Amino acid sequence: MHVQEWLETVPAVSIYALVGLVIGLESLGIPLPGEIILVSAALLASQHGDINPVVLGACAVAGAIVGDSIGYAIGRKGGRPLLAWLGAKFPRHFSEGHIATAEKSFEKWGMWAVFFGRFVALLRIFAGPLAGVLRMPYWKFLTANVLGGILWAGGTTAVIYYVGVVAESWLKRFSWLGLVLALLIGLTSMLVLKRKAKKVSAEREAERSTTDPEPVPATD
Repeated sequence: MHVQEWLETVPAVSIYALVGLVIGLESLGIPLPGEIILVSAALLASQHGDINPVVLGACAVAGAIVGDSIGYAIGRKGGRPLLAWLGAKFPRHFSEGHIATAEKSFEKWGMWAVFFGRFVALLRIFAGPLAGVLRMPYWKFLTANVLGGILWAGGTTAVIYYVGVVAESWLKRFSWLGLVLALLIGLTSMLVLKRKAKKVSAEREAERSTTDPEPVPATD
């Protein structure tokens, strides 16, 4: 069943809870389609008066902030072994190359990597745990986490809702285009990130090959 069609059968309270839970789990570090769920719910709110967009946005923001904070705590306690465990369980998302790319972002941007990570599909699952692993001061993490959560979750809800209100008749016939657009944006960001991850992995392999000592041939 289409995501939006399924959401239409669910009570408003359940939609608020679903959006907050999925976004929270995604921010915590579990690969889930939080952006797709949020866009679908915001479109639904624009077409059905039972869903309050302010409450929906607040639940999305709360899920994003709380989920990232839990991810930070888990990463701070688990450290590098946690990343190795996640890499074994979720190799497509927590591969060495992806982690290396995320670490480079943290080295370059510091606390703002948490903020900008909100807007990149794959980085959203890294920001909290990796900030904890790297021992980022919590006040810096919390500042970027709150600002990013409000702008991404609240902003996405507001933009999609008002676009839906303005183009309600058009969206009722072609509402799937909004989801296709969200999927294309998410897919593009993931492909760019994967390309960077492969480049970082290749660079690391090249560094290892140059630093490893040449084998000494055995002599009789």
